[in-house]
Amino acid sequence: MDKELLEVKREVEALTSKLTDLKKEIAKVIIGQDETVEHLLITFLAGGHALLEGVPGLAKTLMIKTLAQAIDLKFKRIQFTPDLMPSDIIGTEILEEDHSTGKKIFEFNKGPIFANIILADEINRTPPKTQAALLEAMQEFEVTYSGKTYNLDRPFFILATQNPIEQSGTFPLPEAQQDRFLFYIKIGYPTDIEETAILKSTTGTKKESVKTVITGAEILRLQQLVREVPISDDLISFVSQVVRSTRPETTSSDYVKEWVSWGAGPRAGQAMILTAKARALQAGRLAVTLDDLQHVALPVLRHRVIVNFRAEAEGIDSDRVTRQLLKTIQFSETSI
Repeated sequence: MDKELLEVKREVEALTSKLTDLKKEIAKVIIGQDETVEHLLITFLAGGHALLEGVPGLAKTLMIKTLAQAIDLKFKRIQFTPDLMPSDIIGTEILEEDHSTGKKIFEFNKGPIFANIILADEINRTPPKTQAALLEAMQEFEVTYSGKTYNLDRPFFILATQNPIEQSGTFPLPEAQQDRFLFYIKIGYPTDIEETAILKSTTGTKKESVKTVITGAEILRLQQLVREVPISDDLISFVSQVVRSTRPETTSSDYVKEWVSWGAGPRAGQAMILTAKARALQAGRLAVTLDDLQHVALPVLRHRVIVNFRAEAEGIDSDRVTRQLLKTIQFSETSI
C-alpha cells in the first residue's frame, strides 16, 4: 500500500474512533434513535445543517444539546417564538460611548448566531421573515448587518427542530429555507423496549454526565477528508439520474408526473454525494458504495421533492416517490 495512503488510512481510523466515542456519549442520555444520531453525524462530517421533525416529547432538543456537550465547540440555543425578531438572532447595533474621545458610536452587539453549533428550537413557530434571518448564515457562513459583513466561526452547524406543520401555531418553512438543510430527519416514536428503558432511566435520581470527546479542529479535518473520499463516475451518473427523475419535466416515470409539483435541483445531487461520502468515512471506508447513496436518498430528497395536492389527498408523500424511484432506476453492480 502506498505510504501516503497508509497514513491517511491511519488518520481516518483514529478520527472515526472518536466518532464511535461520540456515539457512546450520546447513548448515555439518548436511548434508541440510532439512525437519527447517525444522520446528525453525517450532517456534521459533510459540513451541512439538519432539520429534525417530530411530535413534542421525542427528545429532539435533548439529543442536540447532548451532542453539543460532547464536542468542544461553542453552543447556543435559540427558542423560536411568534414574536422573535431577526435582530434577536443576528444581533443589533447599540449606542456606546468611546471613553477615550467622549464620542458616542454605534457598536454591533453580536447575537446567538455567532456560535459553532446553533440549536434553532421549534423553528417553524416563528414567521417566515424571522426564519429568513438564517439564510445567509446557512449558505455563506457569514452575516451582513448595516452593510457590513461578519464572518462566522467554523465549523458552523445549524440544527433546527420543528413540530409537524399540522400542529397549531406553526408556520411552514419557505422552500428556499428548507433547501439550505442538508438533511431533513423525521423522528418516530420509540419501540416498546426503548420506551420502557426511557421511563426507567428518566424518572430516577441518577443523571449521566457527558464528556467532551472531539474538538472542532478534528471535525474540520474530518470534513476535509470527506471531500477526498472517491466516488466512481458511474455512481455520480446514478445520482444525476435519480435527481433528474424527480422532476416532472424530465422524468420518464408516470407516477412522478402525476404526484410531484416540482422536483429536486442540483443541490440535491451535491447533498447526496457529500452525505454518502460522509457515511462511507464514518464507517471507515475510503470509497462510496451504491448502498451509501440509497441510504441518504430519503433525508436528502424529503424536503426537495414537493408532492401536489392530489398526492397529499391519496396519502402519498415525497418518501414514497423516492422509494419508488430507487426501485425502478437500475444500476449494475459490476460498474461500481
